[in-house]
Amino acid sequence: MSSWQEFEKQAPELAATVRGLLDAHKHKTLATIRKDGSPRISGTEVDFKDGELWLGSMPGAMKALDLRRDPRMALHARPTTPDEADPSRWAGDAKLSGRALEVTDPEVLARFEMPGEGPHLFRVDVTEAVWTRVEGDLLVIDMWHEGRGVRQVKRK
Repeated sequence: MSSWQEFEKQAPELAATVRGLLDAHKHKTLATIRKDGSPRISGTEVDFKDGELWLGSMPGAMKALDLRRDPRMALHARPTTPDEADPSRWAGDAKLSGRALEVTDPEVLARFEMPGEGPHLFRVDVTEAVWTRVEGDLLVIDMWHEGRGVRQVKRK
């Protein structure tokens, strides 16, 4: 598993772009796995702190219960609408996947102003990050996979 900081070291340009797209809007879409194995989509917010990517949850939220049971997750930044006249001006779409591991250390929770019982805090270990955009008449996909580095795919 790679911390956000490790991902930044391995793929600095892609990490900066993905982070910029994640930071562009407050709300993201989080995919988790329900108890029965089916997917769940939830709104969430993320925070970058101490070289890590974090997500929080209200007490007892279903997404937190999902992550406690199975930490696999995917996160999607809310994309803007491409310019139909010039799709190349679109900033693109960012998503990542990995594992969200709950942190219960009272000192860490206090740093996030989450003291006491109830709220959930998860540190995300990143296993994959993807940036999709349009360049001219091509769909361009930059992707990083843990242990394999960055590669680019172009589609017409």
